[in-house]
Formats: sequence, structure tokens, C-alpha cells
Amino acid sequence: MNKFLLSAFIIFAFLTQTGKTQDVTLEDIFLSRKYSAKSFSGYVHLKNGDRYAKVDKELNITAFSYETGERENIIFTGSEFKKEFGDSTYYDDYMISSDESKILFYMNTELIYRTSSEYNCYVYDLSTKRFSPVYEGKIELAVFSPDAQKISFIKENNLYIKFLDKDEIIQITYDGKINEVINGKADWVYEEEFGLRTGYEWSPDSKKLAFLRFDESNVKEYYLQVWGKLYPELIKYKYPKAGENNSVVSVFSYNLENGKTIPVDIGKDEDIYIPRIKWTKEANSLSVIRLNRLQNKLEVLIAEGETGTSKVILTETNERYIDENYDLHFIKGNDFLILSDKSGFRHIYRYDIKGNFVGQITNGGFEIVSILSYDDERVYYTSNEPSPLRKAIYSSTLDGKSKKIISPENGTCNASFSKNNKYFFQYYTNANTPYEISLCNNDGKIIRLIENNSQLKETMTDNKFVKRTFFTFKTTNGTELNGSVMKPDNIKSGEKLPVIMYVYGGPGSQLVADVFSPMDYVWAQYLVKKGYIFAIVDGRGTGGRGQEFEKMNYMKLGQNETEDQIEAAKYLGSLPYVDKNRIGIFGWSYGGYMVSLCMTLGADYFKTGVGVAPVTDWRYYDNIYTERYMRRPVDNPDGYKTGSPIQYAEKLKGKLLLIHGTEDDNVHIQNTFDFITALTKAGKQIDLMIYPNKNHSIYGGNTRYMLFSKVTEYFLKNL
Repeated sequence: MNKFLLSAFIIFAFLTQTGKTQDVTLEDIFLSRKYSAKSFSGYVHLKNGDRYAKVDKELNITAFSYETGERENIIFTGSEFKKEFGDSTYYDDYMISSDESKILFYMNTELIYRTSSEYNCYVYDLSTKRFSPVYEGKIELAVFSPDAQKISFIKENNLYIKFLDKDEIIQITYDGKINEVINGKADWVYEEEFGLRTGYEWSPDSKKLAFLRFDESNVKEYYLQVWGKLYPELIKYKYPKAGENNSVVSVFSYNLENGKTIPVDIGKDEDIYIPRIKWTKEANSLSVIRLNRLQNKLEVLIAEGETGTSKVILTETNERYIDENYDLHFIKGNDFLILSDKSGFRHIYRYDIKGNFVGQITNGGFEIVSILSYDDERVYYTSNEPSPLRKAIYSSTLDGKSKKIISPENGTCNASFSKNNKYFFQYYTNANTPYEISLCNNDGKIIRLIENNSQLKETMTDNKFVKRTFFTFKTTNGTELNGSVMKPDNIKSGEKLPVIMYVYGGPGSQLVADVFSPMDYVWAQYLVKKGYIFAIVDGRGTGGRGQEFEKMNYMKLGQNETEDQIEAAKYLGSLPYVDKNRIGIFGWSYGGYMVSLCMTLGADYFKTGVGVAPVTDWRYYDNIYTERYMRRPVDNPDGYKTGSPIQYAEKLKGKLLLIHGTEDDNVHIQNTFDFITALTKAGKQIDLMIYPNKNHSIYGGNTRYMLFSKVTEYFLKNL
């Protein structure tokens, strides 16, 4: 339940169209995509730092100057691709080698899980103008080596290397087997919760390849049914639930010069996690992040690539859990930067390769969101220093003594930097403004506006979209919570309107932010025009406000969050223009979990609820996520019981619609079914919508339109 993947549930896809003034319709939102926004993607920063490459709709890849914006040369023509593969064929993605002599093309991509995929892969030599398959059939995680002379990839859970000069492929591992052993890529739970897909790393000199090996033979299997044939098919995969066995992970180093593979010493304890491996700036030195099962102790190991011997150089512990900050960023002198919340707020720290503390680069009552880029002089990062609701881009010297903001303070900014950090593409947005994309220099000066979504802004104005505004209120226990609201502009005196609250609420997540979001905005506009108020409140445990606020739900998921949504309903119900008897709630995933709790424990305050893909018993969810916040069921039986809406089924009073996809590999439909069993036993009737063969995101074709039509109709009828 990765909080950074939350947008996967709610993004509506983007390509702008113009239109005349008219009412907002669900068809326009989900089918014609009238209210979508233009973006800027498909580019690659080129090695000299003065140019970038961009693909166009004709599949041409062209080099442009950052400074002038002028086209410098066509690197690759789409006509060459179509000549080789046919006019109706296209590529899904591409990668340019470090020396810019070759291009990898990824075609016919098929998803494995929500983020992993396999594809046909071809390498194109720009000098000979020839295509050649990297391997016959579909492969995974294919990339160039740093020296551009080799391509590494995964096939059927084994790791391979292709030598381009000899057109020769060697197999590095041989024991890979589906649902037993994985080499060089992550297992399901690492992919979902650690954001790890590629489980191998090239050394800087391209002479070694470090990789992870997952032995998942003792991990229990979960079965998904695939409908559509006379007899449904079964998909079985390894899914470690809370308290259950994990994969046993090991680390190896393969030497290309002598063909030997050696184990890297990561200790004798097998019940651990290795969320990251990364070579340092020294070709023979590998860093390994080791995390204990309870995720409250993180260690940085440095290993010798030749011998596999290792040493712990840095240890960090936390009385609750270590936040998801596992990346090391190696700078000059082989020092490294790492994010840590040990001060109470997430900041950037610098250590040398022996683990000695060099300095704290950032400090204060704000959070560093991410490190964007760095070089021998400065580090570039995003921070919510202006406000917990906002995110700006900063530049700081590596000693932390000279810091400057290089983006607008209001709103939310992100960036992608050129190879030499001289330029960056800035993505700016705020609560009522779609993305504005600019090219800036590293002082933050805008060189050129690339896209400002003027057509969409005009459409929004023509359709008289209301503004999203922010508010705060205090709960009865004195906690100040942030919220946002969208409501009709001209509410008549004495008029009382219904409210639909949208909730997520998971640890470290944040919905109340000064950012343009399709869910919060376009669908909400439709509801507002129907006479509803659309509100969001981030309760205790959400992000952006420091670690004490974020981690206060440790060992008791669902308790504080539910109390805060009930408090929010009470507050909204006290407003003179709100009908306190007509408050509804909608959420997806963790938000669906919150809906289930609010409709039971908060039955006196919520009339109608719609929960999509809800967790209803934390014993059913994966162990990395669940145990981070709840420990194991054996350690915290009361917390697991108290946090389950199944325990409160008899308290349901209002109208409840549950929605789930049968092929949800993340939050299993078992959660919904067991909740329904408890509701049935308690004599409670609910409504249910099942989407066959759909995963956690429930999309494809007109599915998302049908889903939101159902949700909207349910609120219009029952609230």
C-alpha cells in the first residue's frame, strides 16, 4: 500500500481538448477526457548537460538545446522504426546508452504486477543503423551497462548479460524458478512496499554486477481467479501476510573478468530486509542497506566486491519504525547523503565512507521530501519548508551553510535536472492550477515556458469551476487538523447542503496539499454542480507535519484516524450551510478501510459510504507494510482486533457500497468478502460491485467511467 502510488487509483489520464461552455459530465471526465492536462514527458537528459532528447508522436527522437530550445539534430527517425517493424507498430519506451551510440527500444509491454512488466527489447546501433533483438521473446529490466558495451536483463527469474561487440549472451544465474527463486529482480512485496523493481546494480567500471537473490520457496501462495473461459484459470503467486514467512534474501557479486560469483556477507540473520544495494564511487565497494524484520533498525554495510566481506558503518534505530528513506547518494570523496527523521523531521545528513558523521545539511521544523540531484558542490531537493501543504525546490551547499529556494514558494513543485545540474524542468502546480512546466537554470530563473495548459484553464473558467480552499480546525482533544473544501459559490441564506468527504489517511500520506489533483478537482466539480460539498481532512498519522504526528498511530492503525474523520464530520456538520444529517464518505484502499470504520464506529455521523478495495483485517495484508506500523499479530493482537471493521459490523446504520476487483493482487478481495460475512451475520444489508479480472486500480477500457458512474449515482440517490 505504497503511499507514493496513491495517485494510481485516481489519475484520469491526460490529453487536453477544447470545448464550449457546458455542464461538467462524467463522460467528459472519464471518456472524452475533456478536462485533462498536457504534460511534458518522453525526454532524456543527454550526457554533455547542454541538450536533451525528446520523442514525438511520429516516434522521432530529437536532440534539443536547453538554452535556446532549438532542435539540434534528429537522433533517430520514426520511419526507420516503422520500416523495421511495420507502420502500425510503436515502442513503449526507450533508453539511450551513456556514450549515445545506441538505443534500447521496449515494445509490446505487458504488466506483471502493478509496476513490473516484461517486453520485447531491441537494440539499435546509430552508426550501423541496424536493429537486433536483445533476446528472443520477452524479457525484464533490460539496461545498458555504464560503458555502453553490454546489456543486462532478466529472463524467467535468471540474470543475463549480452556483450554487444561479440553478440554473445552469457547466463549469470541458473536456479531461477517461478514461485521459488528470483535472481536480479524484486519479489512481489519488495516491489509493492520498498518500491524496488530492479534487483541488480552495475559497478561504475562495468566489471561487476551485484544482485539480489530471493528464495521464496517457504512463502505461502495466494490464488487469484481469472474469469472469461469455461473454467476459470488460477494465478498463484507468493504473498507474505502479516506474521508469515518472507523470502530469504541474499546478495551476490558477479565478476565479468573471471566469471566468478561470490556471496556478499550480510550477516547470519535470514529474517531481514535488503531494500537497496548500490555501488559507491569506488568500483570495488558495494553499499547494502539492511533492515530488521520490525523495521526499527537500519544498518549501512560496505562490502568488498572482490571478496564479499562487509562491515557495518552506520546504524540508526527508532522506537517505532524507520521511515522509507533507504537511498544513499554518493558524492565527492565517496561521502554519502542520506535522509533521516531522527531529529523529529526528515532531513539530509552527510557521512563519510567509514560512517563518520560529517554534517547535517538541512535542519528545522520542516520535512525534506526528496533529494532530486547533487554534484560535488551542491544538493538539490524538495522541501515543505514554506508550509506543510506546499513543496518547493531548494539548492544547498554540501556543508549546509548556503541554501536558497529556486522555485515558487506557493503551490507544489517538482523537477528533473540535466546531467550537469545546470538546467532543470520545473513542474509547478497549485490547488486550482494545472501543471505549468518550465525550463529553468539552477538559480531558478525561468528560461522558457514549455506548457501552461492554457486551454484547460480556459475550459475551467468557461465552466465556472469553483476554487478549492483550505481550512484548519481543532478536534475535541486539541489536535489541529488540515482540510480542504470545494463548495457552490452562491449558497443561499439558510440553505443546508450535503457533504461528501474523501479520505485516504494512511501513514505518511497527504491529500490536503496545494496541488492540482484530478480526483480532488474535476469529479468534485461535478458533485458541486449537483449541490454537494466536497471535503478532505488529513487526520493524525498523515505526512508533512513531522515524525511525532506521522507516527502516533504506531501499533493502533485505524483508531486515531477514525476518530479524526468523525471529528471532521462533526466540525463540518456544525457549519451553518451544512446538513449534518447528510454527510457521506468515499475512499479507496486505505481510504476504503477508513470508510468501513467510519460507517460502523461513526454510524451516527455518516449517512452513506463508498469503500473501494478496503483492507478489513490487517492479518490479510502484506507483512512489510503491516508490520512496519503494527508489528506482527502475535506481538499486537489487541491492535489487530481493534483496527478491524469486521469487529463492528453490527454498528452499521447507513447505506454502504463496497467495490472490489477480483484480480486485486494487493488488497485481496478476501477482505471485502470477510467483511460481508460479518455484516450478513449481523443482519446488515449493503450494496456490492465486483469488477472481474481487475486489479487494485480497477481500470481499463470504460471501467473507470463505469466505476465512478456507480459511485456518483450511489451518493446522488442515498445522500
